[in-house]
Amino acid sequence: MEPIFARDENTAVVATEAGKVRGYRHKGISVFKGIRYARARRFHAPEPIEPWKGVWDASNYGFVCPYVDKKPWLSQELYLPHRYWITDEDCQNLNIWTPACDGERRPVLVWLHGGGFNMGSAIEMAAYDGENMCRFGQVVVVSVNHRLNLLGYFDLSDFGEEYANSANAGTDDLIAALRWVRDNIEGFGGDPGNVTLFGQSGGGAKITALLQSPGADGLFAKGINMSGVLQDGVVGACARSGKKLAEAMMKELGISTVQELETVPYEALAAAFRRVRSDLAAKGEYLGNEPRPNAFYAGDPLAAGFRGESIRVPLMVGTTYGEFSAFLPLAFDKRTASAREGRQAVRRILGEERAAELLPVFEGAYPRRNPGDVLYLDTLFREPAMRYVRKRAGQGGKVYSYLFDQDMPIDGGRVPWHCADIPFVFHNTEHVPGVQQAGMTERLEQELFESVLAFARKGDPGHGGIPPWPAVTPSEEHTMVFGSPTELKCNHDTELIPLAQRHLAGVHEKLRSLPH
Repeated sequence: MEPIFARDENTAVVATEAGKVRGYRHKGISVFKGIRYARARRFHAPEPIEPWKGVWDASNYGFVCPYVDKKPWLSQELYLPHRYWITDEDCQNLNIWTPACDGERRPVLVWLHGGGFNMGSAIEMAAYDGENMCRFGQVVVVSVNHRLNLLGYFDLSDFGEEYANSANAGTDDLIAALRWVRDNIEGFGGDPGNVTLFGQSGGGAKITALLQSPGADGLFAKGINMSGVLQDGVVGACARSGKKLAEAMMKELGISTVQELETVPYEALAAAFRRVRSDLAAKGEYLGNEPRPNAFYAGDPLAAGFRGESIRVPLMVGTTYGEFSAFLPLAFDKRTASAREGRQAVRRILGEERAAELLPVFEGAYPRRNPGDVLYLDTLFREPAMRYVRKRAGQGGKVYSYLFDQDMPIDGGRVPWHCADIPFVFHNTEHVPGVQQAGMTERLEQELFESVLAFARKGDPGHGGIPPWPAVTPSEEHTMVFGSPTELKCNHDTELIPLAQRHLAGVHEKLRSLPH
């Protein structure tokens, strides 16, 4: 019988191109943490790591990228249990969970964390842990840390060829990580020819950035973009160079060259940025902290179109019903409110005219919901996601749409929030108290988890536990709505979302003014 835990010279040892690494074996899973995949000077492209002698200790997580703003998430832990770790610029590392290091060539799923391009880490949330996905799915799971904010996305191209792609250095890190996976993952029991990227929020946006980056071509086969499509002008919006930002920061720091910016302590660099950003933002200047279109990155596909070279990559794209709206104060008590009382709450918040136009359309799209739930309907992510999937389908891409639409028991019934689907995707609902509900949690976890596995295995998320799931066409968005029950809908909110965008304008401020 295999021991519960093992770590010795013969257990979980793999020879990579740079040298041997040793992790540990726990409950039938081999775990490797903090493996270096690249190194880099500040603002420069990543470089291969130097080979080492002996055995690399891969039993500890690696450094995570420091934040510009030191504001860790210290609330809403019932929704999103967090974990914080030691920060350092030397953060190009990855973690691996595998059933066995046996050359079996299993599907590989590479997790790209959220937090925009500005913050977050591969271990930031308890639900990011890859052990359950690995065990229940018999797949290899990889999670990646990379440079963020000014370290990963600061355009200095006006200051010399060596900074040609400093605006996308963080994406270059991800490309380096994917090259490492291609070259080494077979030793960990993974198939380098079947790599699926999956990521939520900023992690989903990173998948789009990689699709739009020629350097990533051929490094992944599929992508799952979870709440990672934002409205035009949010990601990579400023085409201006970073020259004025760099000059303003150098003036604040009392230095005169970009080379000196490379060696300023990170805290001083971040503090200088915080002091100058407001004035620059008021003038519409470049502020970094996100990808910038150039020869290495084709830009937001909603504006520029998808690169033809990426169209062969199947995608699964989804959002949650409430996203950030779900965190707002409640306008009515869903445990006791009737449909009539829900409509009254909408009229009170929106006014009679807007409510009269919006409610019938909402109730047609969501007949199972209390009409008052329209106040918490997300349009920020859902509207651009609708255009994203249709645009990709129109260019010949294979793309599947989903919506996570399961209410949770917090406060008597919260609509699903931004990140609510993550623990279900990872088979990690056991780590998140706020999603526990008898008769729902295990069923929905299995449905969504099996869709992710099916997609990773064959590029199609359909399986026997859910209704048939066709791909999106330019005229028909077939959306798998994961909820109670899980059902397929076609164009169910095509009329609703544009209407809601207009009529829900300002509703967040009104809801925030309600007593908590």
